[in-house]
Amino acid sequence: MNKFQRTLLAAAVTGLAAAFAAVPAVQAAAPMVKSPAPGYFRLMVGDFEVTPINDGTVDLPVDQLLHENADTTRTILSKNFLKAPLETSDNAYLVNTGSKLVLIDTGAGALFGPTLGKFVNNLKAAGYQPEQIDEIYITHMHGDHVGGLVSNGQRVFPNALVRAGKGDADFWLSQANMDKAPADKKGFFQGAMTALNPYVQAGKFKAIEGDGALVPGISAIATHGHTPGHTSYVVESHGQKLVLMGDLIHVASVQFDNPTVTIGFDSDDKAAFASRKKVFDDAAKNGTLVAGAHLQFPGLGHIVAQGKAYRWIPVNYTRMR
Repeated sequence: MNKFQRTLLAAAVTGLAAAFAAVPAVQAAAPMVKSPAPGYFRLMVGDFEVTPINDGTVDLPVDQLLHENADTTRTILSKNFLKAPLETSDNAYLVNTGSKLVLIDTGAGALFGPTLGKFVNNLKAAGYQPEQIDEIYITHMHGDHVGGLVSNGQRVFPNALVRAGKGDADFWLSQANMDKAPADKKGFFQGAMTALNPYVQAGKFKAIEGDGALVPGISAIATHGHTPGHTSYVVESHGQKLVLMGDLIHVASVQFDNPTVTIGFDSDDKAAFASRKKVFDDAAKNGTLVAGAHLQFPGLGHIVAQGKAYRWIPVNYTRMR
């Protein structure tokens, strides 16, 4: 090998060494995050801004809770790529009318464990503060709807007037009713009292005694059955309408196909089914947008009648315009 060849070889080796030196060291794989955050959604109903807010999810043994054969429930869930226990959304809805900021339900707060109780953080992420809320309308006084009213015994929404159906107030806030309730039902009363009593004592609670307007553009309609005073709320602006129907339905894959199926949480099965059918039929007939507290977040969509059954059409995701 002559001098020229040796010089070329040396240059090649040097260049190869430099190339390898430029290659970064192998990095460890990125860790999985495993924390989806639906948080909040947004849409307009006429001139009103409606913000569905997620409080988290809870696993429900719906095969044991629904009043149908457990194997039937599990089969239906499987056909819908679901299983029991069913991870179930807990949704609340914030309505900004332009003059009033109104919240429908508040989530579970600390009553149902760590997978729920996300409402306040998601409210803030959505651009609002608890102090800004003027009125709170409760569909019913089960803990997953009222627990968010308080934190460590204090009112989370210090400026808000809370309203709920008189039937629920009379039933769930009654010490006499709790005293005579079975042991496994007393928790429902305790949760309602813990959440509502600070507002009652502050003069910030007012029962709803009948159907009708609460503030301009938002009205109450009695949908009793799930609880004695279960109430739905109708939001209307510029010819557009949204019905916030609370717990008229829990398991979409089962109860839209067979709306006669009730759930163990219902206080009056027949009345619960009658209320569900009335709201569903009206929504299907008029093309009304509806929202359910336990439908997959954001829980918004339309209902189409199909014989004695119904079909659920979730809203399309859209950016705000």
